[in-house]
Amino acid sequence: MSAQPAEIDATLAALADPYRRRAVDILARGPRPAGELARELGLSAPTMSRHLRALRESGLVEESHPDFDARVRIYALRPQPMVHLLRWLEESERLWSEQLTAFKAHVERMP
Repeated sequence: MSAQPAEIDATLAALADPYRRRAVDILARGPRPAGELARELGLSAPTMSRHLRALRESGLVEESHPDFDARVRIYALRPQPMVHLLRWLEESERLWSEQLTAFKAHVERMP
């Protein structure tokens, strides 16, 4: 299944911010409550909330609530957007490699 360009654009836009990239790095180690993410990143709760909203809207993270307290929000990575991004990067790399190989062959044929 191939991602639509808009999905890749949303993923890249979300990852353009260094705090969001750091949040993704932290979440790669496991789900975290929003407050814990804010503390680890040194951000206020409202600022963290804006970053998490952007990550949710891009599809990179999902939110859940533990049974013991519906007020607590736990964030976890969704792998699919990163899989789509990786496939897009691999395809781009393959195309560039083919172009460079063809260029090299052309240059080597020149007298």
